[in-house]
Amino acid sequence: MKQVQDAYIVAASRTPIGKAPKGVFRNTRPDDLLVVALRAALAQVPNLDPASIEDAIVGCAIPEGEQGLNVARIAALLSGLPNTVGGVTVNRFCASGLTAIAMAADRIRVGEADVMIAAGAESMSLVPMMGNKPSINMHVFDNNENIGIAYGMGMTAEKVAQQWKISREAQDAFALQSHQKAMAAQQAGEFAQEICPVEVVEKLPDLSSGELIIKTRTVSLDEGPRADSTLEALARLRPAFAAPRDAGGKPTGLGSVTAGNSSQTSDGAGALILVSEKILRQFNLVPLARFVSFAVRGVPPQIMGIGPKEAIPAALKNARLSLADMGWIELNEAFAAQSLAVMQDLGLDPAVVNPMGGAIALGHPLGATGAIRAATVVHALRRRQRRYGMVTMCVGTGMGAAGIFERI
Repeated sequence: MKQVQDAYIVAASRTPIGKAPKGVFRNTRPDDLLVVALRAALAQVPNLDPASIEDAIVGCAIPEGEQGLNVARIAALLSGLPNTVGGVTVNRFCASGLTAIAMAADRIRVGEADVMIAAGAESMSLVPMMGNKPSINMHVFDNNENIGIAYGMGMTAEKVAQQWKISREAQDAFALQSHQKAMAAQQAGEFAQEICPVEVVEKLPDLSSGELIIKTRTVSLDEGPRADSTLEALARLRPAFAAPRDAGGKPTGLGSVTAGNSSQTSDGAGALILVSEKILRQFNLVPLARFVSFAVRGVPPQIMGIGPKEAIPAALKNARLSLADMGWIELNEAFAAQSLAVMQDLGLDPAVVNPMGGAIALGHPLGATGAIRAATVVHALRRRQRRYGMVTMCVGTGMGAAGIFERI
């Protein structure tokens, strides 16, 4: 890509993350969550003329049901943006939100747009993880190379744990640290800049009187972090997936991936606004960060969790940077096993990886995660006075993605 100008992030906001399927947003539509995030991002740049926005690119891993019918365009209109603003929904599973940011940045960087919205939305309460009508192509089973496409994500984590020799004890310790860091960040108010509160309205019948009771509450914190998490409690959880098998099909022992050392199924949305330097000057905007680079790489589907190990070096090469330059890394904790394997192989500094906890504690609303964690990074870089940050994750069917941001 020949770059003619830089793309700057001038606003970044996200909703709290709710637990699925029985959490605070269990009855809240994902497009409604996205509208809240979009309006909050727009409120951060009151000088910006909404008519200058060309397009809204929104990541969504399962774009059907309540988040179907091109949720990007629908949410853009429901948020009050003018009809001139377009909308397109993109799907790269867990990297959907990050891919949306990269696509929006590229439109600006090649000079074809000056203002773009990049976002992500997912309700795992209302839309099942595999969708309402999963149908895997039977040719996936024609050879061993592609069978991993049909694996449940937990089985891929078991494969990684086995191949990279990540113990159950290490996974549980990593999970506990995620909760501890998330709780500490919540108590210190470190998420305040990025989170936009969501008002939840519940309508319940009073069976004794026959009247409708309307309850309203404001959600302003992520629901997942647990103050009472302990190693003992995590150790008591049973493996959630089948035990790994050897080449002969025999179980190699008990599995190690549990509900406690895996990411939480979740609901949430995030939104960012990206602009060119011309727009910065025209509307007197203060940039939060510059989008530096993006890379995606494929890996064998059966060990999809190792994807960031390939994507991170590629993104660093594109940016002409090294791991030592990264002051903050949001490594999506799909599973403790794959996170530890990536950190182990690349030699990532634990002090800069998920300083405020990760998906094991905070949740992972699939297609929204990239946008949500990007909001975390751009605000954290400014708050902690660090220059470069990264968002990276593994991706279903065998991929890894990584994006780099620079504090301005």
